Amino acid sequence: MHIVFVNTQIRMFLLILHVLEAGVFAVDSKQFNILYLIADDLRPTLGCYSDPVVKSPNIDQLASVSTVFHNAYAQQAVCGPSRVSFLTSRRPDTTKLYDFNSYWRVHAGNYTTLPQYFKSNGYTTLSVGKVFHPGIASNHSDDYPYSWSVPPYHPPSFKYEKRKVSVWICVQYTLPPQCLCFQSHAVLFKCPLVKPHLSYIRLFSRLTLSLSLSLSLSLLGWSLGEHGEWAKYSNFDVATRVPLIVYKPGVTSPFPRPGEKTFPFIDVFQGTWEQFGKGHGVENVVELVDVFPTLSHLAGLRPLHRCPSSSFKIELCTEGSSLAYLIRNPERDPNREAYSFSQYPRPSDSIQENSDLPNLADIRIMGYSIRSTDYRYTLWVGFDPVHCQPNMTDIHAGEMYLLAEDPGEDNNVFDDFDQATVLRKLGMLPSWTESLKHHIMHLSSSLKSKGFCDSSLS
Repeated sequence: MHIVFVNTQIRMFLLILHVLEAGVFAVDSKQFNILYLIADDLRPTLGCYSDPVVKSPNIDQLASVSTVFHNAYAQQAVCGPSRVSFLTSRRPDTTKLYDFNSYWRVHAGNYTTLPQYFKSNGYTTLSVGKVFHPGIASNHSDDYPYSWSVPPYHPPSFKYEKRKVSVWICVQYTLPPQCLCFQSHAVLFKCPLVKPHLSYIRLFSRLTLSLSLSLSLSLLGWSLGEHGEWAKYSNFDVATRVPLIVYKPGVTSPFPRPGEKTFPFIDVFQGTWEQFGKGHGVENVVELVDVFPTLSHLAGLRPLHRCPSSSFKIELCTEGSSLAYLIRNPERDPNREAYSFSQYPRPSDSIQENSDLPNLADIRIMGYSIRSTDYRYTLWVGFDPVHCQPNMTDIHAGEMYLLAEDPGEDNNVFDDFDQATVLRKLGMLPSWTESLKHHIMHLSSSLKSKGFCDSSLS
């Protein structure tokens, strides 16, 4: 079966709907239709995340029968690096992409991507819109033909992405879903959103008739005035925390009855709608590098091996972990030793024009951050852009937030601790992630000895 991409948005959607709804791709216990939805700059201000203002009934409807991860985090709060990181399941120091100006297969290593792995296992993989970041970061080809069975489709309206448009046009007509599809007599359909709109929700409500697995996530968050910022470009929760929702019939909810419309479209401009449940909430801290091994696990593919400390010459491995056990058992108590890691580059200690988006050659400082259930701890250290190596003993600044009493990360208590003593006692391990783990465990012990109360002590 061939899927032909044609050069108009509506005909493209109709073709996909016809293929899926006609049951061309058979679904049995060993075959999965997979729909993967991605959004740009969407923090978890949604009804299913208990936001009191936002009305998101269609996403809430999906979440009500899904596993909803409440503490999922991106690895770098900027588009290109975040996309490559989660699609390869490698952290930015391994992809060596901190900006938009290099292609990881040339600059770092020939890493297998999530869609490429499914493609190598007999799936047809399809992409609509912005899955990889366009330009040099994906070899000006959206990583085709490595990751995709046919050239990725970009609708004509994509040229309006950065143009000023009216609210109504934004809602109704610009930018269709960005989609990634895999097929093994089934299909994986990947759809990231630049500007969510009604056509996307209608498409989703019809595509799910043939789905056996769906993931919905955002690549990064966005600060809406918190910390005096209106942007992403940081390690704070508002920039790195993202929605992550996984729907798998028979696991997160019962199998739908034959002919049942699982997700009927809800028009938010027409009257009222029912209130949905919150789904199966998971409080564990997880990361976007976990998505690749999780999706592979749920689809029954061969598990990915854990990457060694240096994996530049290893094409297929993961720096994340499968979350399948949490999807199958979401009620288990949170693991307080689960961590997420993020990082963000700066060109200098002082603010300058390129502070938010420095090119690799200009990076002199890297902020490495660890997030646990109870703390966020960040070290800003010297960085060598030629070898992409940090000097973890060259500390320029630090941040420490006690989240039980300071969930907004506004009160930095880093200077309350003798960091020189910490470094002398612990030193630095070859892996910065392991170093920060040791630091946060030591600081947690110091807090206990000083009588600080946090949620882990209650």
